[in-house]
Amino acid sequence: MKNAKPVANSKRIKVLNNKNFKAATKRGVVLLDFWAPWCGPCKIIAPTLNEIADSQTDFMVAKVNVDHNQQLAQKFKVRNIPTMLILKDGKEAGRIVGVKTKRTILKEVDAVMAG
Repeated sequence: MKNAKPVANSKRIKVLNNKNFKAATKRGVVLLDFWAPWCGPCKIIAPTLNEIADSQTDFMVAKVNVDHNQQLAQKFKVRNIPTMLILKDGKEAGRIVGVKTKRTILKEVDAVMAG
């Protein structure tokens, strides 16, 4: 797992940081992945997130590197990675911790969008 090759992000995944975070997440639904390059499970979930980003137009898929953006990780109390937050209009509406299936992730996002 540790030697898993990093997976390049889909062109449809927005990379967020302390500077662009607020503007990018203030409207709509965002599936936000907190990850790090050294994290094995993060590498495992990356292709799934790429698939979701490439097939969805109803919400944005974004990533935050916790090594480079510790303030954001602290703000959202991210203790383990990968942690995916579902933000609705800038506020946390859901949280998924660990590696999950595409179906499970989409079900969580759909629930937030429906609510």
